[in-house]
Amino acid sequence: MNQFDPVDILIVEDNPHDAELIVRTLQKQKLANNIFVAEDGAEALDFIFCRGIHSNRDKFKPPKVIFLDLKLPKVNGLEVLKEIKSNAETKKLPVVIITSSKEDPDITKAYELGANSYVVKPVDFVEFVHAFSSTGVYWLLVNEAPR
Repeated sequence: MNQFDPVDILIVEDNPHDAELIVRTLQKQKLANNIFVAEDGAEALDFIFCRGIHSNRDKFKPPKVIFLDLKLPKVNGLEVLKEIKSNAETKKLPVVIITSSKEDPDITKAYELGANSYVVKPVDFVEFVHAFSSTGVYWLLVNEAPR
């Protein structure tokens, strides 16, 4: 894959407003590529492991980055993270926790399970856009993922 090939980005967010804001921020930074939004942890796992409605997805084209909320229906974010990082085929996928939780147990547990980054969603709109712009640029343009 060369640097100009589109990449898949997975956003796992149950709040439609936050998901839309993340998508628009990525688009504004020209980082849109192929964005997929999963509304719960079960759908995220189906996307990542190419099963269910995502069974036709190319498993050899993993997402370049996963932006993962913690408080999700069906399967919570920490469980999703645990499944990703405990699987030999997906453990190297960059997973960025994007959540409103500043609680130390969540932060500690996320890093123990292998999170690559932990970003607390600012409540203020302008701060949210700035924080996510910086996060998106870093993980999609600056970071060099393992092959």
